[in-house]
Amino acid sequence: MCGINGIIYSERSGRTVDAELLVRMRDILHHRGPDEAGTFVDKNVGLAHRRLSIVDLKSGQQPMFNADRSCVITYNGEVYNHADYRQELIEKGYCYTTQSDTEAILHLYEEFGADCVHKLRGMFAFAIWNKDKKELFVARDRLGVKPLYYVLDGDGSLFFASEIKALLEAKAVTPQLNYNALPDQLANHGTSYDETLFTGVKRLLPGHFLIWKDGEIRLEKYWDLEFEPKHEDRSDADFVEEWRELFRKSVELRLMSDVPLGMFLSGGIDSSAIAAMMAGMVDGPIKTFSVGFAEREANEFEFARIASKRFKTDHHEITITPEQFFAKLPDLVWHEDEPLGFEASIPLYFVSKLAEQHVKVVLTGEGSDEILGGYGRYAKALSLLSYGEKYESYTPRFLRDAVRSGVGTLPGSVNRKLKRTFLTLDANIEDLYLDNFAIFNKSMQADLLSDETKARIGDSNPYRHLHNWLAKTDAEDLLDKLLYADTKTYLHELLMKQDQMSMAASVESRVPFLDHKLVEYTAKLPERMKIRGRTTKWILREAMKGILPREILDRPKMGFPVPLGRWLRNEYKHLVDEYVLSDRTSARGLFNSDHLKTLVASHNAGEDHTTRLFRLINIEIWHRRFIDGEVN
Repeated sequence: MCGINGIIYSERSGRTVDAELLVRMRDILHHRGPDEAGTFVDKNVGLAHRRLSIVDLKSGQQPMFNADRSCVITYNGEVYNHADYRQELIEKGYCYTTQSDTEAILHLYEEFGADCVHKLRGMFAFAIWNKDKKELFVARDRLGVKPLYYVLDGDGSLFFASEIKALLEAKAVTPQLNYNALPDQLANHGTSYDETLFTGVKRLLPGHFLIWKDGEIRLEKYWDLEFEPKHEDRSDADFVEEWRELFRKSVELRLMSDVPLGMFLSGGIDSSAIAAMMAGMVDGPIKTFSVGFAEREANEFEFARIASKRFKTDHHEITITPEQFFAKLPDLVWHEDEPLGFEASIPLYFVSKLAEQHVKVVLTGEGSDEILGGYGRYAKALSLLSYGEKYESYTPRFLRDAVRSGVGTLPGSVNRKLKRTFLTLDANIEDLYLDNFAIFNKSMQADLLSDETKARIGDSNPYRHLHNWLAKTDAEDLLDKLLYADTKTYLHELLMKQDQMSMAASVESRVPFLDHKLVEYTAKLPERMKIRGRTTKWILREAMKGILPREILDRPKMGFPVPLGRWLRNEYKHLVDEYVLSDRTSARGLFNSDHLKTLVASHNAGEDHTTRLFRLINIEIWHRRFIDGEVN
């Protein structure tokens, strides 16, 4: 796990790389790689690297050259199968001087060119400068576990980095709000395609590579998740056995390390399943780490301790206070580069800091819900859409209109619940799924945004990219369509949270549920293996029967509980006043001040607008830190 950055000036720019500028870009990423640093500069080309030493500690320094120094790489990530190609490449005449996966990627690129990405099993973002071709090859892993951002300026020069702050340090762009991305950011947990909240800064999409040559870039998708054709239908037991073995192998691969490793243990089924697999693969007790709050309803220590006891782990806990939570928030917005998409980002940072005292690598449970249908919204959407289609088929329009009007007359909580069903919404994916589970849906944004902002945004649909993803998948079943869209959007934001919060503590995180071979196999399973009745992640639960304690196997999904709503109503209400209602916030002209007052009053009166207020607080902190240049 490292930080990478680079500058490639086009010939027409007439510029050469300033080594000091390249180093400033690199060193603003010091947290990503505190162990070592390196640079490569050759006229108009500069690559840099910050290293967190995990594999081949004595060598493996970067940027790394091939034998004749015609190619040089800067790389972030871990490729777990790199040793599989070593003998083959040696027999083809490639000379190894290290034991690192970095060198394997470089030789695979020499042998296979852009097709090298198909050989790689793991998480990665890397750039290779080919001096002979005068070409830069940049690639990102299939699921987007590792980040990569870039700017292509007006003269064809390219800047890239693991984090946006390095691009700002290079003055590749002037920090400005990207209004085109704002509706997406407000509705969802982050932007849903290649745009970021910064004008001019883009992300390289997962499963894509980029080739820069002569001031032009070519983007190409090299991998996508396919759901059809389904596996040949056979017994549930056969599916469970095959899936369990793929999961076991994925965990085993992610134990590759020359330094101590551990895992984040929440006590949920995902992290407990990883602990169960690890327990039989490592010598000595696994080091496990949990985080929670003093409020009983906002910690999962009880379940983490059950799992720890079952698998005899060396368990560590940290309890964080609201004072710590809010004191760290501005710094973590800086680490994430964009408004935090999840309240759980902050406890994730604290548990990463706890882990950093003991290990350099942790395994985590991200991705299980998106590949196995673990979120409650999937089952709800399937049910609502199914009943809604029948309701529209058999109920005359005039009667449906009368019901819709009647719902509006019902008292508060009943009204709010029924307004999210087919009784008031049309039976389509946008209304019953995308808009229904948005943070600020379309009608809320119509009230929230100022007239000036609406004029700048125009008719932008906050779900336009989600609709595009839904249209691109080969999935035939509705559940698979929703899972595909979430792997491209919601999961991406979760992974950026995981990467940036753990790397803020200089800890590498690995995600066994997102091994691409496991993901590909899971996608082609029949729906019954993912959701069965009210049981989510059915195949995982079956695979872990007799292995996990019943208390964990049968417990409902909680997410990560953060008692934020109560804090913002009471002792931390002043933060809402400062970041949502203040004159400084109002002066930006982004939002309708009267509506903000109504939203806050409604939350204080008992309605739950926690996620919305947290999003607004984060957007204002982001403005102050990045747009205003305010330093805490």
